[in-house]
Amino acid sequence: MDSKKPSAKSRTKRLIDMRVKQAASIKALLYEAGYTFAELERIHDIPRGTVSDTLRAPNLKGERAISDALGTRPELLWRDRYHASGRRKSPQDHSRPPTMAQRRKEAEART
Repeated sequence: MDSKKPSAKSRTKRLIDMRVKQAASIKALLYEAGYTFAELERIHDIPRGTVSDTLRAPNLKGERAISDALGTRPELLWRDRYHASGRRKSPQDHSRPPTMAQRRKEAEART
């Protein structure tokens, strides 16, 4: 039986795709709940851009604001950032998925 191990590049692409889908899902849930990023930042008195940055990189205040708006706990939204016990992982993985502009530029370079 020939079992090929996925390459590091394909594993990275899958991880990025998963993170992008996760961010889109959370953004859709916030929209359905009637919240905007700016509104959450005002309600929780956090700096502008924190909520959107939280979708791509770990940020405790942003995670708490989003989970509060959705009526859940941060560890249920970002399982990769928390232990099963609900305790935050440390250190956090700070590798960010590429932005839409970066993905478009990369796609254009391939064609």
